[in-house]
Amino acid sequence: MPMIEVVELVKEFRKPQPTTGRLAGVRQLWAPRRTVRAVDQVGFAVERGEIVGYLGANGAGKSTTIKMLTGIVVPTSGTVTVNGLVPWANRKKHAYNIGVVFGQKTQLWFDLPLRVSLETIRDLYRIGAADYVSRIDEFDEVLQIKDFMDTPIRSLSLGQRMRGDLAGAMLHRPQVLYLDEPTVGLDVVAKQALRDFIAEQNRVHSTTVMITTHDMDDIEQLCRRIVLIDRGRVVYDGDLSSLKRRYLPFREVVITPGANADTAYIGAKHADRLENADGTISLRFDPERTSAAAVIAQAASTADIADLHVNEPKLEDVVRLIYAEAER
Repeated sequence: MPMIEVVELVKEFRKPQPTTGRLAGVRQLWAPRRTVRAVDQVGFAVERGEIVGYLGANGAGKSTTIKMLTGIVVPTSGTVTVNGLVPWANRKKHAYNIGVVFGQKTQLWFDLPLRVSLETIRDLYRIGAADYVSRIDEFDEVLQIKDFMDTPIRSLSLGQRMRGDLAGAMLHRPQVLYLDEPTVGLDVVAKQALRDFIAEQNRVHSTTVMITTHDMDDIEQLCRRIVLIDRGRVVYDGDLSSLKRRYLPFREVVITPGANADTAYIGAKHADRLENADGTISLRFDPERTSAAAVIAQAASTADIADLHVNEPKLEDVVRLIYAEAER
């Protein structure tokens, strides 16, 4: 049985028609209402221990889906089970199974030190004293939260606050972790600390993770599978490597010629040659027909090479292609 199972999930909202002109705000109270379908027949299953990227543009329905999975929002129709429970029908029991981090909001108490927030969460979930201490020690190895345990949440940097939020969400050892834009606004060091922690919890405790993000590096480093949503509908559900092969099947070896190299002869069989404005040569090839090693070996035999690197398809470019295809 999947840890998360979503079947034909629909969520509709009723919104007033926009009004303009004099007293528009007042007249909007009586304006005709229209139905907006934020999530439209979404279905997918997530197995125990998977890390799944749930991607989409702003307004695609990602956060609404996450809110239904957590039990915050009740769907218009369709079914959801998480570890055998219906989230909105079994909210208290369901809360013990999940952890949630919303990048734009905090679950911690704003004016209290992080230590007090974590101790309050400890008491809410009835975590034993020994378990609490061992988990704080475990979290500190990656997140380094002990450095600011006695600092009020309002005085923490964004990166520190997010590390505290993640510790709070994982303190009761949930089986499922939902992350909604967890690295938004963070610097490179803070982002990597969060990614390392998520990967470690998944590896050690088989925590099932669903992550929504606009940072493609989060997905590249953490996820093998992605579910891509557009205008409330799933447009792709599969592994990351297959998605890249389908939409950007080529790779490139980018070569910097040596000082005395005759660039006219730099090339390789089964590779298209492109001359770049910066003086480098790109050899674009299909990995189904030849390998990067073969392209590099042939290119090196034709001329002196000062430097080279292999460009892999970028997930951001793939997603852009999918959305462009969906709009046609």
